[in-house]
Amino acid sequence: MNNRKYRRRNTMAFTALSYFTLFAGVFMFSIGLYNADNLELNEKGYYIAVMILVAVGAILTQKVTRDNAEDNEILAEQEQERLGVRVPTNTKES
Repeated sequence: MNNRKYRRRNTMAFTALSYFTLFAGVFMFSIGLYNADNLELNEKGYYIAVMILVAVGAILTQKVTRDNAEDNEILAEQEQERLGVRVPTNTKES
């Protein structure tokens, strides 16, 4: 029997940072759109930087959400094994 405890891949700080990055990027982009009457070159650079921030935030949030869901499944399986509940296997019979 494997008594090794599974450790989560993401801390709460990393999870909170990923959500903050996404929401901060969307918020800053919204402020820029609200204030956009006529765009100058430096404002176009601002939009590009914020678009990159939004893209990174979206990718990071997706990764954290997926990893946390997988970690919850693994921890639930380990808890069931610890309690002696039979865990079904995902093997296909031919």
